Amino acid sequence: MTTRQLRLGTILHGASGNMSAWRHPAAQADASINLDYAKKIARKAEQGKLDFLFVADGLFINEKSIPHFLNRFEPLTLLSALAGVTEHLGLVGTVSTSYSEPFTVARQFASLDHLSGGRAGWNVVTSPLEGSAKNFSRQQHPEHALRYRIADEYLQVVKGLWDSWEQDAFVRDKASGQFFDPAKLHTLDHHGDFFQVQGPLNIARTPQGRPIIFQAGASDDGKKLAARHADAIFTHQPSREEAQAFYQDVKQQLVANGRQPDDLHIFQGVSVIVGDDAEDVERQYQTTAALVSITDALNYLGRFFDHHDFSQYPLDQPFPDIGDIGQNSFRSTTDEIKRKAQQHGHTLRQAALEAATPRPLFHGTPEEVADGLQLWFETHATDGFIINGGTPDTFERFVDRVVPILQARGLTRRDYPGSTLRDSFALKQPVNQFTSQ
Repeated sequence: MTTRQLRLGTILHGASGNMSAWRHPAAQADASINLDYAKKIARKAEQGKLDFLFVADGLFINEKSIPHFLNRFEPLTLLSALAGVTEHLGLVGTVSTSYSEPFTVARQFASLDHLSGGRAGWNVVTSPLEGSAKNFSRQQHPEHALRYRIADEYLQVVKGLWDSWEQDAFVRDKASGQFFDPAKLHTLDHHGDFFQVQGPLNIARTPQGRPIIFQAGASDDGKKLAARHADAIFTHQPSREEAQAFYQDVKQQLVANGRQPDDLHIFQGVSVIVGDDAEDVERQYQTTAALVSITDALNYLGRFFDHHDFSQYPLDQPFPDIGDIGQNSFRSTTDEIKRKAQQHGHTLRQAALEAATPRPLFHGTPEEVADGLQLWFETHATDGFIINGGTPDTFERFVDRVVPILQARGLTRRDYPGSTLRDSFALKQPVNQFTSQ
């Protein structure tokens, strides 16, 4: 094996993130709410020795949302079920810091870590959609910078709660009657700008010290948050050069925060299509892309821009100037959509269809897909990939045909190095902040 190891995860995204992929002949139309389907994907991921399975989430929908978003499992509930049918696969779920309480989230992920034997991961998001506030009795959605200030303190609190107990605090000595060692119990007593949390947490320190923390997003505020707190980043850049710049920036920020570059793994979320030859790949892409109508594409595009109604603009005129709409939502994504439209002179129709049915960055024969992943990894554009199938039946083909090539090249593992997600990531055990003091 090479010293540096390519790491892989997959995202459980129902039939697909595509607006119409549920109509695909190979799709399980109710995949978003089908536990047997989720079990099948989890077992397939574990067969390929992938590091983790990732479940995304959101807190606001309307009639224009992607079908997968309209009817899907809550992540922690689903991951708890999957813990019982897997043994080594990491289980990563999204929970918002803007619309949840630190004590509850700390307890939930600690419970998942215990249930799974140390395989839990929390994807920290601040919730990009303005409509989320309406579902949580809020007058308005916090603006972008404020959301990240809240998230920073939120993570301090949760990490402090996870340190409530030392690893061997629970003695459970029946002869003496001592259940726990009081000297190894620590009360947080946090009083900050946004949260007042006494603690301690009512569950023991977890098998991996604390669950793995992911951060999703590519904004400057997101990168700063990750450099301070995260073990991994879920991001997406459209080119290798942009991914390399992002990679270098984050790794430098880690060092500036007193951490080592290897303390955090960067994962590029990518779509793939694996085929027998170029003709087969193109057939697979066109079969999926043809299912998306221009109406669906406009609705999909609108979600990134606070569900803006793009149907009011001429389809075959240049992408409209909509000002700062979307800046408080998916900022890095909306900036990229507008930049590409301007750079390439895209019409609204072209921009919408490209956003709704992007051609996978990695496509081709199994060897060609493996070559692309290897190039990005070896040129330090990423530490790993979160694989999203470009068609509903791609993932199993990826595991069967691409993973063995990566293994033969010594890029990915042939077996798990331990029982926890922290073992898979080769990250050191975190020190309890109270004992370190």
